[in-house]
Amino acid sequence: MKIGMISLGCPKNLVDSEVMLGLARRAGHELTSDAAQADVLIVNTCAFIDGARRESIDAILEMAEFKKRGACRRLVVAGCMAERYRDELRAEIPEIDAVVGTGEVPQIVEAIDAGSAAHASRAPQQPTYVPLLRSNGEPVRPTARRLRPGADSLPTYLYDADTPRLLATPRHYAYVKIAEGCDYTCAFCIIPRLRGRYRSRPADEIVREAAHLASLGVKELLLVSQDTTFYGIDRGERGALARLLRALDRIDGLEWIRLLYLYPTTIGDEILEAIGESGKVCRYIDLPLQHASDRVLARMKRPGTRAAYERLLERIRTRLPGVTLRTTFIVGFPGETERDVADMLGFVEAVRFDHVGVFTYSHEDGTAAHALSEGGKQRRDNHEEHGQKRRALDEDDVFRRAAREVDAPGRRDGHLQTELLDRAHDERHEQREPPEESGARRREEAADADAEKTREQDEIREVGEQPDVRRHPPDQRDFEKQDQE
Repeated sequence: MKIGMISLGCPKNLVDSEVMLGLARRAGHELTSDAAQADVLIVNTCAFIDGARRESIDAILEMAEFKKRGACRRLVVAGCMAERYRDELRAEIPEIDAVVGTGEVPQIVEAIDAGSAAHASRAPQQPTYVPLLRSNGEPVRPTARRLRPGADSLPTYLYDADTPRLLATPRHYAYVKIAEGCDYTCAFCIIPRLRGRYRSRPADEIVREAAHLASLGVKELLLVSQDTTFYGIDRGERGALARLLRALDRIDGLEWIRLLYLYPTTIGDEILEAIGESGKVCRYIDLPLQHASDRVLARMKRPGTRAAYERLLERIRTRLPGVTLRTTFIVGFPGETERDVADMLGFVEAVRFDHVGVFTYSHEDGTAAHALSEGGKQRRDNHEEHGQKRRALDEDDVFRRAAREVDAPGRRDGHLQTELLDRAHDERHEQREPPEESGARRREEAADADAEKTREQDEIREVGEQPDVRRHPPDQRDFEKQDQE
C-alpha cells in the first residue's frame, strides 16, 4: 500500500515519524508525498499546548477528507495527541481507523494493516472534560470530551541503532534522539505524562547510528532529547554526555554536532570542556530558561534564580569564547506581574543573548500550573492581555538589541548553513494572524514547499531519504516547537 504522512511538532516527534516510515517501508509498503494517492494516511500529532492541538486537529480533518475524495482507505493518528486523547479522537472523529501512542511506535505496521483492535483504549481515571477544537476555535463536535489525566502505565519505547529510519530532513543534517521522556515536574508542562520517564540510549548505540548517518552523507548531527544535558544521569553514568561528544567527534564524515534543549542545572564543566576541545561540536548553547523573575521561576517549579543564571551564562562564555547563546521565555504565567516582566527585560538586557524567543503561557489540564490559575472566566479575559504582553516583548527595543544577529552561512557558531538561519522575528509576526488565516496560509506555503522538494528529490534514501513529511520546511521553528518544555 502507499503510505503518506504529516509530521507535526518538535524534532523529537519527527524522529518518531522517520522510524514509523522506516518500519512501514521494511514491511513492504510504498511511500508517497501525495496525500491524494495514499492508501493510508498517518498524522503524527503534537499535544503540548493548545495551539499545537488545534493544528493537529486541522491536519487530521484535512486528511480525513481524502477518505471521501481520494484513494485513502485508512487514517492513522499517532504521537502525543493520540497518547493523551485516544478515546476522544476515536469517538469524535469517526474517520480515524487507528491510534498509535508515543509508546506504541513499533505497532504502526499493525495499525496500517490490521486495524486498531490492538490499540483499544484503557479506562479513564477521574475523567475531566476538555474541547477538541479546530484552529478557528470551533469544536470538532458540540459535545465535551474526556481527558485522561493518568494512564495505567507511562510510555517506555526507545528506538535503537537497528531500527529502520527514513530521514525527512535535507541530505546534509539529521536529528538523533539520545534519550526520551522527562523526570522534571515543571508546573506548565505535560510532557512527562505524554513521553514517560527519562531514559537514555546506550552510548554505543548512538555512536553506531551516527556513523551510519555519516556514511549516508549526513554532515551535521543535531542531538535532541527533553533535557540533553541530563543524558546518562538516569543510568548513573556521570560524565556520559562529555564522553559521548568525544566519541562522536571522532566519526569520519561528520562536520558539525549540535546540542539542542539543554537545562541550566545539568550543564557541568565536563560538558563545556568537551565542547571546547572538540573540533566538530558547535559552540551553540540552546538553553530555554522560561523566565528570569525568581518569584515566577519558583511558581513554575523551575530550578535556579536570576543570579544563578547570570553566573552560569558568564561561566559558559568564559569557557567557550565566541559561543552563541539562545533562550526562550514564557509570558502570562499565572501570578506574573509587571514587575516580573521588568525583571525579565532587565535580565535580557544584561545578558545580551544572541537569540531570544517569547511564548504566551498555555493553560493545560493535568499540569500543576492549572491549579494556580485565577479561574476560568478571568483567565479567558486575561488571554488577550497575555498575547499583547508577548507582542510588546517581541517589539521591545531591549529584545531587539539583545538578540543580535550572528548567523551567516558556514559559521560554526551559528545555525545550520542556509537551511536554519534565524527566522524567529518573522515567525512571531506570522503568529499574529487570525488562526484560520494563518492555517490557510501555512497550508498554501507547505503545498508550495512540498512541490518544490518533490521536484528536487530524485531518489529515496534507505534509512535516510524519503518524501518530505513535514508541514513546514526545516528552519528555526524546529527549535522553537519544544522550547516551553
